[in-house]
Amino acid sequence: MRWQMGRRSQNIEDRRGMAPVGMGRGAKAGGIGGAGILVLALIAMLLGVNPLTILSGIPGGGFGEPESVPSGRAPAANDEDAQFVSAVLAQTEDAWGEIFRQGGQTYRQPSLVLFEGAVQSACGMAGSATGPFYCPADQKVYLDTSFFRELDQKFGAPGDFAAAYVIAHEVGHHVQTLLGISRQVSDLRQRSDEATANRLSVMMELQADCFAGVWARHVDDTQGILEEGDIEEGMAAASAVGDDRIQKSTRGYVVPDAFTHGSSQQRMRWFRQGLQTGDANGCDTFSAPQL
Repeated sequence: MRWQMGRRSQNIEDRRGMAPVGMGRGAKAGGIGGAGILVLALIAMLLGVNPLTILSGIPGGGFGEPESVPSGRAPAANDEDAQFVSAVLAQTEDAWGEIFRQGGQTYRQPSLVLFEGAVQSACGMAGSATGPFYCPADQKVYLDTSFFRELDQKFGAPGDFAAAYVIAHEVGHHVQTLLGISRQVSDLRQRSDEATANRLSVMMELQADCFAGVWARHVDDTQGILEEGDIEEGMAAASAVGDDRIQKSTRGYVVPDAFTHGSSQQRMRWFRQGLQTGDANGCDTFSAPQL
C-alpha cells in the first residue's frame, strides 16, 4: 500500500503514555470500582458482546466524565505507526469529503485517538482488549496500534492494507453517525428482542465494511494507493474478524444468533461490494435481501 507520500491528518490525538482520567487511586465508576469494571468487561468479551455496550450503561459512563478527558498531543514525525494512521485517516477525509460534496453535504471529520492499555471516551472506559472502536457520543475513533500486531499474529491478517481496512471500517461508523443511521438503528435496537437487536448490529457492521471498501476504491482511483496483494490483505482482515471465526476459536462452536458483526463470508462480501462499486448507495445492508 502506497501511503508514505500522502498528506497527514491534523485530527490525531496521541494519548499514549497518558493515564486515562479516573485511573488514579480510589477511582470509581458509578459506584463500581476498577476491579468491577474489569470483571464486567471480561464477562462481556466471553459473551461476545462489545464491552462498551455494558460499560456505557453504568451510571457515570465509566471513569470520570468526558469533559475532563485530555485532548492529547500530535504524534512525533518519526513514529511510523502514528504516521501510518495519520496518512490513512487523511485518505478517509479526502474520500468522504468528496463523496459528501457530490451529495450536496458537508463531511465533518472525526478525530482519531491513539492510546495504549486503556482509554476514556464519551462512551465509557475501554481497554486494548476491546479493539479499535468508534464512539458516536464524541465522534472519535479510538485505536491502540498494538492491535495491528494482534491482527497479524493472532488473526493471521498481516499487512498495511489490512491495518488500513480496520481504520476505514471505524470511520465507516462515523459516516453512519453523520447520516443519521446510527441513531435510527440504536432506537430500533432498544425496542427489539435480542435476536433482532443482534441482526441490526450485524447490518451496521457490514455496512461499515462496505464503506471501507468505498474508501479503498475512491483513494485508489484518485491516488493510486493499491499495490499487488493489498486486496487479499483486506479480504484476509475482513475474514479474520468474522463472528463465526472468532466464536470458533474462543468457544469451540458457532452461535449465529449471537453474531453482532457478521460472518467471515459476509464481511468479505460487503467489503468487496464497496470496493468494486465505489458507491456508498450500494451499501444498504438494511434493505438487502441477503446479507
